[in-house]
Amino acid sequence: MSAESSKGPASYFPSIEKKYGRPINEWEQIVRDQLPAKHMELVAMLKNNHGMGHGHANAIVAHVLAAQGG
Repeated sequence: MSAESSKGPASYFPSIEKKYGRPINEWEQIVRDQLPAKHMELVAMLKNNHGMGHGHANAIVAHVLAAQGG
């Protein structure tokens, strides 16, 4: 997946995988495992528990919640 072809939260995925060393599907599962929860609670969990930056955490949470219909 190239950043040029992705839009929205998915445009961050290549840099997230490179910086944090896990594939996006693992990060998405970490978020799904915490549902139900509020968006910002999930962002805080990724930041606090996994050292993720705000923008990257927000992108993953937004993508998961959009896929869940929420």
